[in-house]
Amino acid sequence: MGQRLGKREVLLEEVQSVSFSRIIYVAHDHLNASRGALRGVNAATDAVVLVESERMTTGRNWHPERLFFLISSARHFAAELEAKGFTVRYLQAKTTVDGLLAARAEFGELPVVCAEPSSHRQLRQLQEFGAEFVENYLFLTSRKLFALWADAQKTFVMENFYRAQRLRLGVLMVDGKPEGGRWNFDAENRLPPPKNYVWPPYLEHERDEIDQQVATQLGYTPTKTWGTTRAAARAQLENFLQHHLHAFGPYEDAVTNENWALHHSLLSPYLNNGLLHASEVVEAAISRYREGGIPIESIEAFVRQVIGWREYINGMYWFLGEGYRNENQLGANRKLLPLYTDSTKTKMACVGAAVGDVEKRAWAHHIPRLMILSNLALITGTNPQEFLNWMREQFIDASDWVMVPNVIGMAVHADGGKLMTKPYAAGGAYLNRMTNHCKGCVYDPKKRVGEDACPFTTLYWDFLDRHRETFVKNHRMSQQVYGLNRLNDLPELRERAAQVLVGLEEGLV
Repeated sequence: MGQRLGKREVLLEEVQSVSFSRIIYVAHDHLNASRGALRGVNAATDAVVLVESERMTTGRNWHPERLFFLISSARHFAAELEAKGFTVRYLQAKTTVDGLLAARAEFGELPVVCAEPSSHRQLRQLQEFGAEFVENYLFLTSRKLFALWADAQKTFVMENFYRAQRLRLGVLMVDGKPEGGRWNFDAENRLPPPKNYVWPPYLEHERDEIDQQVATQLGYTPTKTWGTTRAAARAQLENFLQHHLHAFGPYEDAVTNENWALHHSLLSPYLNNGLLHASEVVEAAISRYREGGIPIESIEAFVRQVIGWREYINGMYWFLGEGYRNENQLGANRKLLPLYTDSTKTKMACVGAAVGDVEKRAWAHHIPRLMILSNLALITGTNPQEFLNWMREQFIDASDWVMVPNVIGMAVHADGGKLMTKPYAAGGAYLNRMTNHCKGCVYDPKKRVGEDACPFTTLYWDFLDRHRETFVKNHRMSQQVYGLNRLNDLPELRERAAQVLVGLEEGLV
């Protein structure tokens, strides 16, 4: 009897008996078995490699819920591929390149093939390594196709792109015209939070052995909010279609302290790491709409987010280039406020609640992101790159392509208007209308001066005052700027704004 081989030796013997021709590298946000680098993969000739790099786990102050989701999803994905008969290696290494070098040491000097990376940095890194790229296929719009659209535009208006998408993809179209007679039903989708409303429950995902292993590695107890398998992602989609799609539109801009998700889909993390694809999500939503019971306002709003905004943001990330992330047209240089990293460092009810949601589950829907967290960064003059880094690190769905255009272009208007024709600045009146946080808050949204004046109201007018010369030329902002002329308390407002900014920096406002 010969000596019994250990598991590792058995694996090496099996590998040596197989003649692989390629190493397929799958990034942690490319977890799709039929698209990207795995499109047309051959289990007999392709070895599949995933790399968990130190930069991914310790390179930044990553939210542990985000890390847990990405790592556990990738490990589940690797296990599922292996169960289907693929030769898979899930490697832990200092860098992605180090992991790929280890794979070559095992499999031989084979070509490394991967899908187009999701960030400029990883693209450079893998280009220098000599990887071969195939089209991403994780979006409905290729980078080349988007560039053709963008090159033909005088201004990059998302609505124009969205309409072109509807026509190209044939989504919600009847005889070349938009279903329902209109392209956009935004006007119907701005209802404030309803009173005495029963919000349907969201799924909770039980944790399996792989989840527990990742949680132990990270020293973190995850919530049950986010699933980490393809099956869990599909269950999340079905839950949305069954319980939330019908009312998604009307309340999509509302914020309430009674519910953290309202009727939002919670699908962005799964779309952004590959467990779901935009095509299947849209097809499923349209199919449910065709069955009846889903108003046009809700299906159109949801479709617009998936085939419009998401595709537009990815396209603009690549079209605008790597230097776009450094834009700071408003000269905003304030350090990141302490309240962003500690929700107890503010007395503002809406801000404390929004940051608290991020602390708990690494997520908040688009209005807390835009009109509370980003609005505050904008009107306080917070440095765009510091705010970008925080958003990039803390949100579960925060890929580089997601956050750079969203923050630099939309959230803090740092690009001077390349993406958005106006900054998304607002005072307490908007928050009082669209949230229920103002009731019971120590600050009064109707006041712009005084100790109990809402910081949003004070700083909104101060922001317009500070940038008067810039925005008076903007046809969408000039009316608001001219409103400064009607303020008879502008000197007091400036004084109060200075006090508020100091208080925010000290974590006392």
